[in-house]
Amino acid sequence: MSDVHDTGDRSAAFASLRGLALGDSFGERWFFHRRQKAIEMVQHRTTPEDKPWQWTDDTAMALALVRVLTEQGTIDQQDLAESFADIYAEDPYRNFGSGMHQLLPKLREDPGNWATYARTLFGGEGSLGNGAAMRAAPLGAWFRHDPEQAVAQAVLSAEVTHAHPEGIAGGVAVAAAAALAAGPSDTDEVPDPHAFLAATADLTPAGVIRDGLLRAADLAPETSVPEAAAILGSGKRIRASDTVPFAVWTAAHHLDDLTDALWTTAAGFGDVDTTCAITGGIVAARTGLRGVSARWLELAEELPEWVE
Repeated sequence: MSDVHDTGDRSAAFASLRGLALGDSFGERWFFHRRQKAIEMVQHRTTPEDKPWQWTDDTAMALALVRVLTEQGTIDQQDLAESFADIYAEDPYRNFGSGMHQLLPKLREDPGNWATYARTLFGGEGSLGNGAAMRAAPLGAWFRHDPEQAVAQAVLSAEVTHAHPEGIAGGVAVAAAAALAAGPSDTDEVPDPHAFLAATADLTPAGVIRDGLLRAADLAPETSVPEAAAILGSGKRIRASDTVPFAVWTAAHHLDDLTDALWTTAAGFGDVDTTCAITGGIVAARTGLRGVSARWLELAEELPEWVE
């Protein structure tokens, strides 16, 4: 295994971060339309232009993670705890989940005890939500030359907030998918969806999420998005196991077209800002914002200056 400082790819990580933020802000807009209208708009690919697109906690946490990577080159868990706490303190109104409203103020006061605090969530089981997964794609892109290192670093990232094994596995799966999407070298060859999903599953710890990825790999090519969402889940339960397999499935089938990937993911509805953030981060690790319309980029909230 190569040294972590030799494997970091800042460009791929920032490309993934931009795609994640775009997917997050695009997906968030669908919560502001009545269900039937939203379904019709997605079916006809009608861009929501009623308000600017604002990103949520998905992007905020990814920004905190990338900030640590740019400073350290790898995951230092206490630094990451401090970064999460700082970005929460800067703007706590980014739709953070209830667990993070409990955890992040504690990390602000005492970041050295992150492990203790993470284990106290959800009755001592730790969070099995999708928070570790929704921020993980840029980390996978950073370590695109070494997917096994991406997996190891994703575990370190997830543990700071998600002590439950399935919460950690969600972060691992997304980081692995982003590393595989970006690939060890620039290539025009688009990975086969089945092979891509199977390879992601191989890098994911045994459990519910790995099983979901394998189920996704076995779906027939003609499976519709609503059918896939019904089989895999699309985030309605706000759990990694109910979110990650679907988001990686949509990414796997659109690895060379970010816009198409986001429209397809939105058609699954559910926790659509998070599924689109995950899909966007995976696909953009490979494509960047290539092919995204100027109008979408105008509507989407800008990232901090240090990213742009």
